[in-house]
Amino acid sequence: MQRALWMGLLLLFSLGLAQGFTPRNPECIAPAGAGGGWDFTCRAVTQLMYELKIVPQPFKVTNLTGGGGGVAYANVVSQRDNDPNLLVAASPATTVRLAQGQYSRFTERDVRWLGAIAADFGLVAVKADAPWKTMQELVAAWKADPSKIAVGGGSAVGGQDHMKVLLLGRAAGLEPRSIKYVPFDGGGQAITSLLGGFIQVFAGDASELRGQVEGGTVRVLGVMAPRRLPAPYANVPTLKELGYNVEWIVWRGFYVPKSIPANAYEFWIQALRKVAKSPEWAKVREQNSLGEFLSLDAEFQVFVDRQVNAFRNLSRELGLIK
Repeated sequence: MQRALWMGLLLLFSLGLAQGFTPRNPECIAPAGAGGGWDFTCRAVTQLMYELKIVPQPFKVTNLTGGGGGVAYANVVSQRDNDPNLLVAASPATTVRLAQGQYSRFTERDVRWLGAIAADFGLVAVKADAPWKTMQELVAAWKADPSKIAVGGGSAVGGQDHMKVLLLGRAAGLEPRSIKYVPFDGGGQAITSLLGGFIQVFAGDASELRGQVEGGTVRVLGVMAPRRLPAPYANVPTLKELGYNVEWIVWRGFYVPKSIPANAYEFWIQALRKVAKSPEWAKVREQNSLGEFLSLDAEFQVFVDRQVNAFRNLSRELGLIK
């Protein structure tokens, strides 16, 4: 009884803190170009915050590209460390680069982790008119002559999409050094390159490619999800079904500047929770092949710390860092 009373008082206190803050000219930074997962995260979530009247003004969305998210990270830490009106889109692409020490001198403790409100899933795709109809056909051609298969992704060398490719290559029996990976600054650029014939394979995420799948311009050969995804991916096998023990689950979330006031941080926690619990967000998730995933505040901080450590070990295992 006493514990419940204290929990109730704590909730009221946090509500009071949040009520003391109203965002002004809110901004969301997508650390890559338009059309990718970070861009989608910023635009979809902040639009709902405005439509649900959580914030009084529409967000400005800024695409701040470079360094696999490193340019945005350095900008926030060095120049906007106490900006309470700023959200920054994040995903495992962020934690991978932090695990590898790729964000200059900065670490995962230089920002404050807000939360994640959806799960995306990795996939492997080719153009609709590509000669490979199945993953087995692609892998056979890849192993026969790796130099002829350029695989692109929306992350830097050593980043999230590159790691997907290395994990698939390892599962398929390819020598990692033989894999030709082409980095792009965001999934949108990689998809454009695939459609233009500059790369043969795209290692991206389900939400990034849905429009092209529905338009019939690409063919998805396998998804890196624990089980098959709903339409338009319902007929696409998982890599595990095909005998490749590879999964890649992509949380979609945010961090904020480290030194923002407590009431601003509480406001954004509650804002994310309201979006995540809304039927409007459920519809957005369904329309973009996203799974349910909600982790906020201290729980999410622990999750990020553990993921950075896991990715550091995996990066050593794959030979990306020493």
